[in-house]
Amino acid sequence: MLDPKGAVGIADKTILIDSVAIMLAIVLPTIAAIFAFAFWFRKSNARARYLPDWEFSGQIEMVTWSIPTLTIILLGGVSWIGSHDLDPAQKLESKTPPLEVQVVSLDWKWLFIYPAQKIASVNEMAMPVGVPVHFSLTSASVMNVFFVPQLGSMIYTMNGMRTQLYLIADAAGTFRGQSSHYSGDGFSDMHFDVQALPPDRFAAWVAAARTAGPTLDKAAYQALTVQSTKVQPFTYRAADPGLFAQIVNQTLPPGPGPADPMANIRPSSRAER
Repeated sequence: MLDPKGAVGIADKTILIDSVAIMLAIVLPTIAAIFAFAFWFRKSNARARYLPDWEFSGQIEMVTWSIPTLTIILLGGVSWIGSHDLDPAQKLESKTPPLEVQVVSLDWKWLFIYPAQKIASVNEMAMPVGVPVHFSLTSASVMNVFFVPQLGSMIYTMNGMRTQLYLIADAAGTFRGQSSHYSGDGFSDMHFDVQALPPDRFAAWVAAARTAGPTLDKAAYQALTVQSTKVQPFTYRAADPGLFAQIVNQTLPPGPGPADPMANIRPSSRAER
């Protein structure tokens, strides 16, 4: 997060640093005052005045309340502006049309569908440098969170719902993506690589994907929904462009979830146990 490679990530870093700086304006003086009061009112300091009947000071109350009030106003302003400028569904300014990528969180892997290119990939994705990417996201299982820290904001994926996110990469590189919401046994291995490539290399990646791998149709998707961990990245050479809508509308049912260990035990055996 402190080494962003995109406009959204840079804006997130700025908000983070500004918020910390504003909060330090009250935290540091408070810490300093604790040590100052402890030193001044130590037992050996005969000059310290002890006022057991003191109750109220308007000047102290004004200082005590004005500093937190100003801090809250500044933090609120930063949050207000940032929440509007970094609205996940707000388009990024660019002369280049955004690349459409559809994301499905599964147990425990990520599916990326490129509807215009009619290809798909699992646990890896590629994007051209300098081109905004419009992510449409959903979940085929439990709620999850899509997050690429170096590129910017995280967004939830939810079953039967579609969320949106715009990101852009300003420099080439491989960036780590991850699930940032606990979702079961395979959560710790539910990560992926984002390859930000120059436009010509991205076109080559698309061309290579079209020549290798299986076809992503309903049957292949239903096989993919079965729970699995540590799935190695691979691509589909062809993908049904209408598959994502069927997942969101639940025309295709959600993943089967964990198998019941008692499913194959006869009723009499259960009674004996």
